[in-house]
Amino acid sequence: MNVTIINIGDELLIGQVVNTNASTMSRMLTMAGMDVSKTLVVGDVYNDIWVAVDEALRDSDAVLVTGGLGPTKDDITKKLLCEYFDSELVESQVALDNVKRIFESRGYELTPVNRAQALVPRCCEVLNNDLGTAPCMWFERKGKVLVSLPGVPFEMEWLMRNRVLPKLQETFKTDIITTKNILTQGIGESFLSDLIEPWELSLPDNIKLAYLPVAGLTKLRLTVHGNYDPSVLKGLYDLAGQYIVGEDCETLDELVHKTLTERGLTLATAESCTGGNIARLLTAQAGASAYFKGGMVAYSNEVKESALGVKHSTLETHGAVSEETVREMVEGVRTRLGADLAIATTGVAGPDGGTKEKPVGTVWIAVADATHTEAKLLQFGANRRQQNIDRSTNQAFAMLMRLVVK
Repeated sequence: MNVTIINIGDELLIGQVVNTNASTMSRMLTMAGMDVSKTLVVGDVYNDIWVAVDEALRDSDAVLVTGGLGPTKDDITKKLLCEYFDSELVESQVALDNVKRIFESRGYELTPVNRAQALVPRCCEVLNNDLGTAPCMWFERKGKVLVSLPGVPFEMEWLMRNRVLPKLQETFKTDIITTKNILTQGIGESFLSDLIEPWELSLPDNIKLAYLPVAGLTKLRLTVHGNYDPSVLKGLYDLAGQYIVGEDCETLDELVHKTLTERGLTLATAESCTGGNIARLLTAQAGASAYFKGGMVAYSNEVKESALGVKHSTLETHGAVSEETVREMVEGVRTRLGADLAIATTGVAGPDGGTKEKPVGTVWIAVADATHTEAKLLQFGANRRQQNIDRSTNQAFAMLMRLVVK
């Protein structure tokens, strides 16, 4: 079974809104055993949407469309699909009851404009959208399926998980597809590829390997069609085990979250050059309060001294970006917040502020537990601020994981 995704909206085409729906939907479809053959972004132009839908239905078993379902005049998807499927708009009681429920729960009066959201093509099946007023519509014709979903990401994701994917799996009887993520750090993508080439060439035909590099991290993703044998990873660990920091997570912050939660360990952070990015990523995940004690963004030297206990003499002699300072930062925050573990960062994120001795991209990172502190110097050699922050963050997470599992 293959699927085409069509995301509608001028705001996507001009870059005003990042199209996260395509990646989320592709990931969910793949995990459910469906092949995504194509993703398209189309503006709010009637004829362009028509052509995209027509071509997609010709080439794919199923087409998933997001966007263009609101109460405003530029939301034309519903009317277009009504015409495309030679149908007429009727008021759906299922959709109307849902709109009324949502408006009543928010204390709003139902207006004629919003009542119109309950109008759907007679030929479609309404899949109830518990999180919003825009209906999700399921169409079938000549063995093909088209599903129209709202473009709001959290509504789309909920509908995909609870309504669309189960119905697609039941309709098309999809194969079992298993995905396995292995997170590596400390080796570049090309070097990693050369290192594990013998193992990669030995993989069976039902397993595909993809390299997914991000800042300071390379994720290996195995996609397995059919039965998955975990022993296939032994050859990978034999060759690259020293660079593998974890499995079964999309990102290093997810791995830290999972590992510390399972082991009952607590964490504190002291950030300078990363500006709170480490704490932000951890606390964005539900349940972080089980292990995350708190964090300090100690940007100035005065705060490093007063809040973290870094000695004035250390800063005077070695500077803020130094091994001595980062060690005192990590030990200070761990002690003051009473955590089992701690992370600290200090550096020159850029694009300015560097010197000949400490150019932009110079970063010191430290991790600590009750008995051991480890500090590492990194030279990223780039003047892109966000890239340096992201790389520093992933390096810090990787160092912490190696400390925890040593």
